[in-house]
Amino acid sequence: MISEPSRHCTVELQALPSRIGQVRRIISAQLRYWHLDPLIDQAALGVTELLTNVHRHAQPDKSCTVDIELLLDRLTVSVHDHDPRLPTMNEPDSFATSGRGLALIAAVSESWGVRPVGPSGKAVWFTLPAVTAASTLPPLAVYGSTTDGPFTSVTITPDDLAAQPARSAVVG
Repeated sequence: MISEPSRHCTVELQALPSRIGQVRRIISAQLRYWHLDPLIDQAALGVTELLTNVHRHAQPDKSCTVDIELLLDRLTVSVHDHDPRLPTMNEPDSFATSGRGLALIAAVSESWGVRPVGPSGKAVWFTLPAVTAASTLPPLAVYGSTTDGPFTSVTITPDDLAAQPARSAVVG
């Protein structure tokens, strides 16, 4: 279990190509500081896709806020912009060079969604399970086993639990 119940980091920026790499490095450094190194690649990919969407689609401006929040065992990454139009996940053409961002986020995250923010704006978010290597679960005894019986204990690791994470998309 994560020892500190909540941690938060916010970055305000213009979603320009030159800034996206900087935000990836900031998020990577923050996750290393929180000892969540296994989440760096997924979080960096997700935030890159969300910031690229702001750069390509948001109106009237490209200003946005990236929030990462660790709450108990869940990391939430969100990008808030000033465009009230909600994104849609389309089936991309197999020859298309874009249009796969939300599908990538859905593939690498536990859940994702969009929510309106105020009269003009939205936040697109995704979550990742924040089980760290330091928080291994104790071994579970097999039902019916005794300390001197033929049964052995089974060790369940966070990797075993995360093998098939549930996925969902929430809008609203």
